[in-house]
Amino acid sequence: MKRVPASVHAASSAAVPETYVGPLDWRMLVNWLCTDGVITTDEARRTVARCSQAESRLHPLVRLASVSMERASDGRALDLEMLTEYLAQRSGLPYLRIDPLKVDVARVSDTMSATYAERHKLLPVQATPEEVVVATAEPFQTDWLAEVERQARRPVRRVVANPEDIHRYTAEFFALAKSVRAAQRAGGSAGASSFEQLVELGNTNKQLDANDQAVIRVVDWLWQYAFDQRASDIHLEPRREQGVIRFRIDGVLHPVYQMPMGVLNAMIARVKLLGRIDVVEKRRPQDGRIKTRNPRGEEVEMRLSTLPTAFGEKMVMRIFDPDNAVKDLDALGFSPQDARRWEALIQRPHGIILVTGPTGSGKTTTLYSTLKRVATEEVNVSTVEDPIEMIEPRFNQTQVQPQIDFNFAEGVRALMRQDPDIIMVGEIRDLETAEMAVQAALTGHLVFTTLHTNDAPAAISRLLELGVPAYLINATLLGVLAQRLVRTLCKQCKQVDDESAPAALAEAVKPWTLGGGYHPYRPVGCVDCRMTGFRGRMGLYELLTVTPALKQGITATPVLDQLRHQAVADGMTPLRMAGALRVAQGLTTLDEVMASTPPPQ
Repeated sequence: MKRVPASVHAASSAAVPETYVGPLDWRMLVNWLCTDGVITTDEARRTVARCSQAESRLHPLVRLASVSMERASDGRALDLEMLTEYLAQRSGLPYLRIDPLKVDVARVSDTMSATYAERHKLLPVQATPEEVVVATAEPFQTDWLAEVERQARRPVRRVVANPEDIHRYTAEFFALAKSVRAAQRAGGSAGASSFEQLVELGNTNKQLDANDQAVIRVVDWLWQYAFDQRASDIHLEPRREQGVIRFRIDGVLHPVYQMPMGVLNAMIARVKLLGRIDVVEKRRPQDGRIKTRNPRGEEVEMRLSTLPTAFGEKMVMRIFDPDNAVKDLDALGFSPQDARRWEALIQRPHGIILVTGPTGSGKTTTLYSTLKRVATEEVNVSTVEDPIEMIEPRFNQTQVQPQIDFNFAEGVRALMRQDPDIIMVGEIRDLETAEMAVQAALTGHLVFTTLHTNDAPAAISRLLELGVPAYLINATLLGVLAQRLVRTLCKQCKQVDDESAPAALAEAVKPWTLGGGYHPYRPVGCVDCRMTGFRGRMGLYELLTVTPALKQGITATPVLDQLRHQAVADGMTPLRMAGALRVAQGLTTLDEVMASTPPPQ
């Protein structure tokens, strides 16, 4: 919650007379905007003429926003959010941009009925033992206040919010709460497959049906909500007393909803049913996948994973949004120099290209995006994965199946008989898989695969540790791409950080020097980034190419420091240096880079 910033209005607003009570009128708002100097007199006249022809049933703020009034100070169009902030300041109430992830839907929906909220155009957004916070777009109508305080048995604090958000979330929140209550009534709290409740299971057959309409509605809401909030993962977690839903957004987990265990178990059963996973089996981990559509109508694929825990079965759904899962190479975030070097590598006819980094560093996105670039009608692109992350029509994709001894090595061996041009191996985990990848490269195939190492040069020592001879590495390895993901600063609220010393950055990237100007920014936090100061993520890349000079250092007992220095001399930008450049460009922060990248050696 915050007051309107000074940039919204040009002059200090006059206080609204305390005697004024009633609904908003758009003509009254235009008069206030003109009186306070937010718009000019001429703009006020034009607004009156244009608004007279606008839809009369619209809320006054929406009606004014639709005609795009120009702000007197800079000529910018006054949008709905700016007008809402102005109204909050005019009425002397706090302004709130509603963040649905921070609303305890189950608790606030108990403070009033859906019918009452819709009739008075209210939305409860917080309920504590001390007070209830209610959002409204009609700050001068208070006839409902005493009744709500009497029903809630505690004071009500009013805030002003966007009328369109109030309308949307009133429908969503109360519908969700209704569905959860209906599901709970249908199935109660039994049916939990918890180690602590195994005795109880034998005494009851009562279990919530995964096909119950209330459960279907809750699952549908969950998915659409996750897509709307840009979540990359959905966690359904059983706890001792209740189930918890969390979303991972920009690499950080956010609590979303708490619900009875019976409802959570029914939701998991519903998702397992749709993902063709054995619904009855809850004692061992299982995997599956679902394809659905996001609010824009685009296909979205989700990978499902279940795991038995102390309090029941946990499920994680990884979302492969088409906007993020496969990108053009230009959108991956390579620097111009690294983009040219990577493009040259992937055009080679045969050899091995490694992509390294920890889990969640974006290796899958890089590989799929690269394979999509090279997958033309003239070549056969085949993959062996565990599991198949995302279905791509241009590839021939195979999943390993350990239960029948079909592992990565067997998969590559089978692919070799399928006349491939380009092979992608999900991960090199053992010597057998490494040997098959080397064999494929030696026989004229281009092989992409992954390893888990801290940086690019360490991938060479890792192959040697697995048992691959140095001469075979020299003969087949083309390059190694190490990468990390860092959060990017929110463009709406980032500010220049005058207190940050350039010396700190110089020390971080020592012994390399940045050169040029240095203009660090710091995260501030606004409604668009949920007060985190960050919105979205970007890749940092360290690309090692195997040159004749580097090959001289690849021996049975290589010296990593020598390999690193030679790679830098050949054009490699170390991860931390790549991050420093992004800091200098104002895209992320030094703290993000320091936390995500290994220290320079």
